[in-house]
Amino acid sequence: MNSPTFKSFNILSLLLVCSIFGNAQTSSNTPLKVQVEKSNGGYTILKGGMPYFIKGAGGTAKMDRLKAAGGNSIRTWNTNVGAKVLEDAQKLGLTVTMGLDVARERHGFNYDDTAAVKKQLNKLRAEVTKYKDFPALLIWGIGNELNLDYKNPKVWDAVNDIAKMIHEVDPNHPATTMLAGVNQKEIDLIKSKCPALDLIAVQVYGGLAAVPAQLQKTGWNKAYMVTEWGPTGHWECPKTPWGAPIEETSSEKAAVYQSRYEASIVKDKNCLGSYVFLWGQKQERTPTWYGLFTEAGEESEVVDVMQMEWSGKWPDNRAPHLNSFTVNDKKTADGVYLNPGKPYQVAFSATDPNGDQLTARWEILPEATDLGQGGDRESRPQPISNLIHNVTQTGATLKTPEKEGAYRLFLYLMDGKNKVATANFPFFVKL
Repeated sequence: MNSPTFKSFNILSLLLVCSIFGNAQTSSNTPLKVQVEKSNGGYTILKGGMPYFIKGAGGTAKMDRLKAAGGNSIRTWNTNVGAKVLEDAQKLGLTVTMGLDVARERHGFNYDDTAAVKKQLNKLRAEVTKYKDFPALLIWGIGNELNLDYKNPKVWDAVNDIAKMIHEVDPNHPATTMLAGVNQKEIDLIKSKCPALDLIAVQVYGGLAAVPAQLQKTGWNKAYMVTEWGPTGHWECPKTPWGAPIEETSSEKAAVYQSRYEASIVKDKNCLGSYVFLWGQKQERTPTWYGLFTEAGEESEVVDVMQMEWSGKWPDNRAPHLNSFTVNDKKTADGVYLNPGKPYQVAFSATDPNGDQLTARWEILPEATDLGQGGDRESRPQPISNLIHNVTQTGATLKTPEKEGAYRLFLYLMDGKNKVATANFPFFVKL
């Protein structure tokens, strides 16, 4: 038992086992080569030599829920807490399109200032160096909607320099930049000034279904992905007579998400996949416009649609479906003016696919006045209490505020199992 031969054998065996496990650990922490390649008349991502189609969402919240719904990737806007995001994604088998925060001209950055441009490049070089070897990393995203309200085309020279830097520092991951919309001017500038980009990324809402044809018309017949898409945007939807944008209900959103996704992203051979917006919640014009979840973490019907598109299966428990929502027998499109301090009847019609009993939650907010652009941070209006009375299974009585102005009545229909339908009704109190 204690012979030198046996001891030597044990030591050698132990070293061999340690070597095997050590190599396995190294392998699992080694970045896979990600490439954009021509394939079957279009383009595809090859990740470690295997085809990869992005079924992703914007944001870093609820990654476990994304995975359970059949998603495979997330997108960030910067490298804040980048290590944690990449590590959490890796644990779930998700990838990350990592945003690099590039200064926007409309926020005061001057792209004629060569020193400032160089300083930004060096800052981004440090970020790329820091995160380039994380296995969950998929693609680098250079800036966000740098074409929004800009005038100096030198921004595209800076983008190309950043892309070249990325390829020097990190040969394993492609680089793109996120564009607001699709137009000829920007595509021409990208083609002439940004040859180092591996693909482009477009961000389109109401016009998503038209993107493949629009890109072909501009002459872009290369790879692209859609890094933001979702409901009809607040800038492109119908408005009330006083200028308030009319938001779709969660059920109306579910229908357009499904139709637009199937008409573009899954059909176009040049499209590498997409990131639906937003896998979380935010205040942007309203607290419900762009998030697929409420502030309480409840899931809307849109989450059900994305699970169907990503996995081919509807969830066992589906969100409530809202059929109608009226105030004083009027619809949102009617542009409703109401008298101050008066009662009005509110009614809705809804169904639940699972037959769950629905409970209504109501809220009244003044129309938002802290308005950003391009996703800028906005503050949530303060709710007005004690104006909803006589709540029933199909409606309530709204007592209007005494103060003249624009308001919204919000309805949240909950199934008791973390699923919800949402809607809001803009109205104007007129003296």
